[in-house]
Amino acid sequence: MFYKLTVDDLTLRGRRMFLRVDFNVPIENGRVMDDTRIRAALPTLRLAITRGARVVLASHLGRPKGKVDMQYSLRPVSRRLKELLDRPVEFAVDCMGTEAIQISKQLQDAGVMLVENLRFYPGEEANDPAFAQKLSQLCDGIYVNDAFGTVHRAHASVVGITKFVKQAAAGSLMQKELQFLGMAMANPPKPYIVVLGGAKVSDKIDVIENLMKTCNQMLIGGAMAYTFLKAQGVSVGKSLVEDDKLDVARALLNQAKERNCKILLPVDHVVAREMKKGAQVQICDIRSTPDDLMGLDVGPSTVEVYSKELALARTIFWNGPMGVFEISPFERGTLSLAYAIAEATKKGATSIVGGGDSVAALHRSGVADSITHISTGGGASLELLGGRKLPGIEALSNH
Repeated sequence: MFYKLTVDDLTLRGRRMFLRVDFNVPIENGRVMDDTRIRAALPTLRLAITRGARVVLASHLGRPKGKVDMQYSLRPVSRRLKELLDRPVEFAVDCMGTEAIQISKQLQDAGVMLVENLRFYPGEEANDPAFAQKLSQLCDGIYVNDAFGTVHRAHASVVGITKFVKQAAAGSLMQKELQFLGMAMANPPKPYIVVLGGAKVSDKIDVIENLMKTCNQMLIGGAMAYTFLKAQGVSVGKSLVEDDKLDVARALLNQAKERNCKILLPVDHVVAREMKKGAQVQICDIRSTPDDLMGLDVGPSTVEVYSKELALARTIFWNGPMGVFEISPFERGTLSLAYAIAEATKKGATSIVGGGDSVAALHRSGVADSITHISTGGGASLELLGGRKLPGIEALSNH
């Protein structure tokens, strides 16, 4: 990342700057219900305003599938942004064309405008060069990407537009994401513990392979743990298993041994007949799982073991819940791990959390403010940590 241009390197005063942000936020009845992603863009936006840029903001919202669908309009976002900035925010009813260009050219220094949803056009997701060229007419050769959650997508506002501008730079949020995730891959302070959950091993094969090169331990939870357990010959009842990935799981366990990376799996779990709210549950040893029950959360002994390990960590990366945490009574394991990670952070560990479910668990447990860095890009962070090159980063100008 250090060889890429950043917003700090740009001359901005009096120039129109196209700022790609991630304002893909939940909206109900014309109101933004969670403005976390809007707030995340404020440092770059305020920097640009302070330095006299004329800022043209652009984002996607939802999946309108290349057609105008006003339930995905960004107008409510413009109203919330105006409140947060306490200054005017112009809104263009299109993301390109004569009217949008005219509004952008009428901006004064430190002026701000937001254009309508980029995904109202199929050219956005298709990375259509003609669409990208039209977007570039909204700026004076300056493009800044601060939407980390989009950089794994080769879309017009992420990749295509960079071919039609003079300078394409990373915003402040982008820099912060790459700084922390880069540390998690390259040279993290040890002991370094990776906590992985979620449903499928297949979603995280690259991440497991890549991070075991640098981490000391991996603490596995969620349904993906059952694939590893079954691969070791453990009977897991009706728990969710990827039977076609058992060989992959065995290979990953062997790789971990070769790299001296310890993989910990649950020792007990919360089981039930079905996955539903208020289900009758019991806690049992992982090796004594009844044939007719399924595991839906890690148990208290597992939480205790994992928490003790986390208390010794200097670096922690967490992605994925420990169980079906959105349904009571299967949330306790995930929330307990969130507390443990927060406590380790208070004692000096650097904690990095990515992925929508993990972030939601942090907010539910009330410890989000204790975490060192919460990533805004679940898919992008996993691809980066899996060792893949991200098209949105590659497209930025070299320093």
